[in-house]
Amino acid sequence: MLRNSVGRRPLGRIRTTSAAACAVLLAVTALAGCNREESKGASGSGGKVGIDLPRSDSDFWNSYQGYVEQGVKDGVVDALPLSNSQNDIGKLVANVQAFQEQGAKAIVMAPQDTGAVTEALNTLNEKKIPVISVDTRPDKGQVYMVVRADNRAYGEQACQFLGKQLKGKGKVAEFQGDLSSINGRDRSEAFKSCMDKNFPGIKVFELVTNWAGDVASAKLQSTLAANPDLNGIYMQAGGVFLQPTLALLEQKKLLKAPGTPGHITIISNDGIPQEFDAIRQGKIDATVSQPADLYAKYALQYAKDALAGKKQKVGPTDHDSNIIKIPNGLEDQLPAPLVTKDNVDDAKLWANQLDKKN
Repeated sequence: MLRNSVGRRPLGRIRTTSAAACAVLLAVTALAGCNREESKGASGSGGKVGIDLPRSDSDFWNSYQGYVEQGVKDGVVDALPLSNSQNDIGKLVANVQAFQEQGAKAIVMAPQDTGAVTEALNTLNEKKIPVISVDTRPDKGQVYMVVRADNRAYGEQACQFLGKQLKGKGKVAEFQGDLSSINGRDRSEAFKSCMDKNFPGIKVFELVTNWAGDVASAKLQSTLAANPDLNGIYMQAGGVFLQPTLALLEQKKLLKAPGTPGHITIISNDGIPQEFDAIRQGKIDATVSQPADLYAKYALQYAKDALAGKKQKVGPTDHDSNIIKIPNGLEDQLPAPLVTKDNVDDAKLWANQLDKKN
């Protein structure tokens, strides 16, 4: 997901509470649900949970942080003071080491470089400290659970939406995320595969951005200069790409209402309030809503389950998702709906619940 602070507009409705605030761990109870069962010999004992936030330069991750802090405040887990690795694998490894020294019995992280985290995961596995990975699936290294949405479905949905809106013809700029991250790879590969198969009449400009908004803006400017007839954009992360993209298009007088000549059809990923506002204003056409609230909710719940020694099972869950087997553990694939002008005001979408939450 997400990167550079250039063009970032802070999410004002999420108020960050003290990261050091800890809550008393509730007595661990067995959850009634079609996907959880207590393992034989589970001790049921709890323990401290270390939680590393991946970055603070994205509205999406700032929202996630707010939900995590609320869960800690509500006593879902007994958390150590939260850390933030700021999109730096070295800081993540150091933070994880600090959690171990402070007695963490489970760790929640969201590694942005899914290849470089392997050694840290191996160390945690040796020490029998379960890991819950949020939004990203580590390439290697054992995890108790990955909590994410189906990122290939993100690329597929973006492709189908753009292909149909453009009637199979035109030119599309794709802001690819960091290809060292499985999320960037999944979205990019699925988008390309879908376009090649279903919409061969659309030329795609693959712009590698490493999740950096300023890089995306600069590459879009160059692409527009060479291709003034560009009529589509796929932003793999609205949290960092939305504001610099809109600023550039406004500067060039290319922001035109849907249905009018010269309109550039734009679809994004994240589902933050700013994207919803942009949809309502006709500045972008759609986004895929990543469930920041559910990422936090189930990351904490799985940490609690891990401390209780519970085993998870492959298959449908009691929260409208599906757990699949992956080479290094399990993955709970949470739903991520497409949002357009037709459903942007749906009260069930997390971005529409922030005013009620605060």
